[in-house]
Amino acid sequence: MKLQFEKEQRHQLEAIRSVVDLLEGQQLNRTDFEYAATPADSLLLTTTCVGNNLTVSEETLLSNLIRVQTTNQLREDELSAVLEKLWYNEEGDAKEVVADKTVVTDFPNYSLEMETGTGKTYVYLRTIYELNKVYGLKKFVIVVPSVAIREGVLNSLQATHEHFQEIYDNEPTTYRVYDAARLAELGDFSRSNTIQILVINIDAFTKDVNVINQVRETGIRPIEFIRQSRPVVIMDEPQNMETDIRKKAIAGLRPLFTLRYSATHKNPYNLVYKLDPVRAYDLGLVKQIEVDAVVAKNDQSGTYISLDAFKVAKEAVTAKITLLVQARNGVQKKQVTVKAGSDLFALSKGVAAYQDGFVVNELDAANGCITFSGGKQLYKGEATGGLTADILKEMIDATVENHFKKEKALRAKGIKVLSVFFIDKVANYRSYTAQGQIVKGKFALWFEESFTRWQQMPEYRDLFSCSAEAVHNGYFSQDKGKLKDSKEGKLTKADDEVFRLIMQEKEQLLDMSVPLRFIFSHSALREGWDNPNVFQICTLNETRSDIKKRQEIGRGLRLCVDQSGLRNSDREVNRLTVIANESYDSFSRSLQQEIETDCGVKFEGRIKNVRERVAVKLKNKWQEDAGLLALWEKIKYQATYTVNFSTPALIAACVKEIQAMPVIEKPVISRVKHTAQFIRDQKNNLVELGGVQESAGEKSMAGIPVTIPDIVGYIQSKTALTRHTATEIMLQSGRLGEIFNNPQLFMDTVTAIMRRVLEEMKVKGVRYERIAGQVYEMKLFEAGETEQYTTQLVAVNHPEKTLYNYITTNALSTAEKQFAMDCDNRDDILFYTRLPPGFRIKTPVGDYTPGWALIKREETGAPLLFFVTATVADRDAPGSQTKLKMSCAKQHFEAMDQVHYKVVKTVTALHQH
Repeated sequence: MKLQFEKEQRHQLEAIRSVVDLLEGQQLNRTDFEYAATPADSLLLTTTCVGNNLTVSEETLLSNLIRVQTTNQLREDELSAVLEKLWYNEEGDAKEVVADKTVVTDFPNYSLEMETGTGKTYVYLRTIYELNKVYGLKKFVIVVPSVAIREGVLNSLQATHEHFQEIYDNEPTTYRVYDAARLAELGDFSRSNTIQILVINIDAFTKDVNVINQVRETGIRPIEFIRQSRPVVIMDEPQNMETDIRKKAIAGLRPLFTLRYSATHKNPYNLVYKLDPVRAYDLGLVKQIEVDAVVAKNDQSGTYISLDAFKVAKEAVTAKITLLVQARNGVQKKQVTVKAGSDLFALSKGVAAYQDGFVVNELDAANGCITFSGGKQLYKGEATGGLTADILKEMIDATVENHFKKEKALRAKGIKVLSVFFIDKVANYRSYTAQGQIVKGKFALWFEESFTRWQQMPEYRDLFSCSAEAVHNGYFSQDKGKLKDSKEGKLTKADDEVFRLIMQEKEQLLDMSVPLRFIFSHSALREGWDNPNVFQICTLNETRSDIKKRQEIGRGLRLCVDQSGLRNSDREVNRLTVIANESYDSFSRSLQQEIETDCGVKFEGRIKNVRERVAVKLKNKWQEDAGLLALWEKIKYQATYTVNFSTPALIAACVKEIQAMPVIEKPVISRVKHTAQFIRDQKNNLVELGGVQESAGEKSMAGIPVTIPDIVGYIQSKTALTRHTATEIMLQSGRLGEIFNNPQLFMDTVTAIMRRVLEEMKVKGVRYERIAGQVYEMKLFEAGETEQYTTQLVAVNHPEKTLYNYITTNALSTAEKQFAMDCDNRDDILFYTRLPPGFRIKTPVGDYTPGWALIKREETGAPLLFFVTATVADRDAPGSQTKLKMSCAKQHFEAMDQVHYKVVKTVTALHQH
């Protein structure tokens, strides 16, 4: 199977364009910046190497940054007052700014926030090609904090290579992963005159003892090959590179500038673009999140205790344990801190099970053990008593149940369903006898028992022909051929291998013919791997888990793909079910708090309870409904459109807009020597180091030869205008001479103007005509039979007026819900329904599906009115072309017989003109 990539996803293009616009005024670098290394560079080379060069001033960079931030509608407190620089302390123990020890770098840093699953890696890889195309930059280094992320980047480079080659006319590109055993490749990276992408782990160059920093027999430190090329450094998950030693290592690469991509920045240096969880969710760029909670209610059985962690201080040792505690709503689990002498009966506020023998006698942090007065011992990571096993077994069964339901619903769409179990101990899944024979752990046994039971149920009997044993497998580290536990933050070469294995099999896992559908993996291996077709995530921890919920769900947020590798964006298909061993309210509250803490945005109302999902069904004999038949007779006809506009009028409109655009200025080289720098302290506040500007100057680049491309051909490729029309526009504008100032900026600016004016004129001149014999089929309404959350449904009180038992609305739109209720309750609305997604109107700027269709009776006794409507919320939806499409829809329905198309906020706003 081969993943397909879309090249016109708006949020990705916005992020890419934001970075390109940061360098506006940069000279188009056709004559590549070359350097000949000298002994002063400590790089004794005899060949000429090719590097990047930055020609715009820092003042221009700051101006560009503020303009991009404003365009992207960042909050006022997120706008940059200065061009923030990276800094670090030479003294390892220093935590604050120290005037004589703090080093402030001279290169710009830019941050882009993109929610997990929205294509962050795709964006920065395509940004590389755009920066090369627009400014001629060639050298790029991608720095990653872990093996998992490195393998993910390599997989993305391999998967997207053909896609990018198609978009960028087979631009020669070489990508490689740094390998200390192949240092000669760094010389190739330095000398090559084509796009060079180097992926490197931060730990490979942070210390002097690293091979890359050692002087070789040639007298050269290999890192100099990177330094002298002045690469654009792309930092993947930069919040993991904020220590002084890692910031110093980044500075040691001598970046032209850094681009920092993450969903959870620690320090968002010069934030450029922001796609937070709320915006990603509301735009349908990630899966919807639903929770299937598996909890024990009134669990007073046994003496439940889990030993979660130890804390060692100078004066005392304490431990965190989870036990049962009396609360207002009954007995609940709660984490508490204990020390020697703590009485669990008192801490539980009187739970009888802890009355005898549960005073803490000893805390042994070295061996990870706690001993109670009754002789019971418990080790870190263990739990005892309560219904722990029952809960875990039920969680596995709930995961299998959800999987079977989705597998049955999505198989016809060619979508393979995957479920992931994260576990904390490999022995629970697989262990070994003294002779090395494999023994299934309790999780594997419980899973196979559950799978077999669901497989034999009548509604699922034909779903799988393979055995339970064939559909699950584990991805864990190995030691001498045996699976072993991994420790968070202490990954080994064996862990590296399992990362490579699961990344290499990413596409294979999507193949419907491959039986494997249930993946067991270690919780420590969650970061850096995801798969678009993960629909269930279940974390099976016997003790309290400190894994962030955003990290858990991040493995399954990406939109799913079908067997052809195409992305499916249907929101009803893309539902990620999290099987949690806590209540829905608790999980939802914790996730919302994490998102608010990490991103500063609220996520209320966007996490769904799987138990609150109901079936939306068509009523009996719906095809015979008189209201539907009357309405359908009016709106069922398909139509074709023609576009009429005057070429002279198009030329005149484009000329007017181009004449009004800002002047395209010549780039200048700015040289500034100063000591005034603005930096952040440990508390994330801006701090200015003392000093004043010593000298400054600017030099025009007028004397540098400029290569002028085929501007008319470029405009043709971007707008589909004829050469004659494009030529006339440019000649009549009187602005053609400015192309010599900055060719690429000039071409992109005028092309954007022409494209926008052309779209507006097409829409203004569109005319629709019915297509004889072609109509929409009523069976399109069958797609509306789905399962939906009650939060986005309006119950139907008058079934004779519509088709379904519920009306589906936008869960976050109060106005839309009110519109549905008004349609159901008002006497003058005789029939109403939402139009199905398959009811698509063709327009010059893309397909469009209207919102509602209804029949209204006027009080005056006039003939019935047939309306197709969109709400104001639909009109204001993200996307500059939405209003243009609605304008076309109005023309489409004017070609129908007495059908009115309106954009309204309320039902009351519907009236006859």
